Amino acid sequence: MLTRLKVNGFKNLVHVDVSFGPFTCIAGVNGVGKSNLFDAIMFLSALADRPLMDAARCIRDEKNRSTELTSLFFHAGGSLRDEMSFEAEMLISPEGTDDLGQRAKATITFLRYSLVLGYRQGDVQHPEQLVVKKEELKHINVGDAHKLLGFQHSRAWRQSVVQGARRGPPFISTIERDKAAADETAMPRILLHQDAGGGRPRAHLAEMLPRTVLSTTNAIESPTALLARREMQSWRLLQLEPSSLRNSDFFNSPSHLGADGSHLASTLHRLARTHTSNGSHDEAAVYARVANRLSELVEDVLDVAVDEDHRRELLTLQVRDRSQTLHAARALSDGTLRFLALAILELDPSARGLLCFEEPENGIHPERIPAMVRLLKDLTVDPEEESGSDNPLRQVIVNTHSPSVVSLVDEDDLLVAEQREIALGGQRHRGVGFAWLHDTWRCRLRPSERTLSLGQLRAYLNPLAFEEPSPRTRRRVKDRDDARQMYLGFQQTGE
Repeated sequence: MLTRLKVNGFKNLVHVDVSFGPFTCIAGVNGVGKSNLFDAIMFLSALADRPLMDAARCIRDEKNRSTELTSLFFHAGGSLRDEMSFEAEMLISPEGTDDLGQRAKATITFLRYSLVLGYRQGDVQHPEQLVVKKEELKHINVGDAHKLLGFQHSRAWRQSVVQGARRGPPFISTIERDKAAADETAMPRILLHQDAGGGRPRAHLAEMLPRTVLSTTNAIESPTALLARREMQSWRLLQLEPSSLRNSDFFNSPSHLGADGSHLASTLHRLARTHTSNGSHDEAAVYARVANRLSELVEDVLDVAVDEDHRRELLTLQVRDRSQTLHAARALSDGTLRFLALAILELDPSARGLLCFEEPENGIHPERIPAMVRLLKDLTVDPEEESGSDNPLRQVIVNTHSPSVVSLVDEDDLLVAEQREIALGGQRHRGVGFAWLHDTWRCRLRPSERTLSLGQLRAYLNPLAFEEPSPRTRRRVKDRDDARQMYLGFQQTGE
């Protein structure tokens, strides 16, 4: 679970410092940089899994093309700032496995990961590169957790997710450049320390690294660092594609929902086949729960199931309506499929980590947006109850333009992305900042930070502000007298 993220120098994110709870909704105008925050999270996730240059190539531009390396750095006027930094505070799982199946157990589960990357310009023989300048992984004392986790939560929940202790060195540390040295010690070195605290740390020349040190960890030497890596690898951007959601699956297909919505049928099939109630198998209960959830969006739903075609070895998700008509996934609307995918994720205890989701209101009728907001909230860990298999440590961040979504989310869950002026080198440049409402938990956590007035949300809370009708022959819907009276009635009801 990502609880705080600082970013400086990535795209238009400069001196950005944001705290997250289980659910966060980010609103903002087009082009301000909401998606850049998602890109920063996905970049960190990729860096924990891939070489530096591969991670950079996986960040896409607005046309879904691989970006140029320089486009990942902040540009001040016509010049490139050739350094970017990240700092992430996170809660990690206490246990897991490495790439070879070896068991890992964390010594402490509340960590702070820092990374500084630089840009090295290339030439004809040597292409441009990303270089590691600094990398650190430190523990956060258990006693400090209640101050840093500012969102409302119970002590029982905090004790279930913040465990262990650490008195030794950081898990990963950096020895800065020795300018007086003439040999390789003049270069910064990244040290990977053993969890036990004994033995010599493994040293790496920072600027020679093809990938982060965190991405190389294993369960034997560095179980805590490995589990931090696993946490970051679990951060996903859900881009639920209708074509993927509509596909049937083979019997031997993966049974976990892909970031694009692939393997929807096989995921539901696995959940149904493995669910037990009172010690006995209860496949029908899973299908009933999904159908009940889907009926909040589509009232005509009677049941949901997965058809098994043994001849072709295919699994096909089907929805039956109240007229007993079966509808395969390929016949369902885009909005229905997206909602269905989230409903299935909500039932999957193995779906953990951070889920980023853009514009959840897409394809949803305005009257059904409250059902989508409830579903997104239900996807997240309940911070009032102990975390476990029935309350997995799962987190959701969405961005939106929708007034309906903004008005429905809890005031504590709202962030607003806004354009800000940034002073660099005596000049002022434009970047993105994130603000929150006064008297919410982020305000109490960092009282000196700039807060958001309710008036700044006017475009979301009053989207149908009526101006005088324009002088033309045809009336718009909102210019009708009955529409104006209806809107005034809504205003009085709201007051």
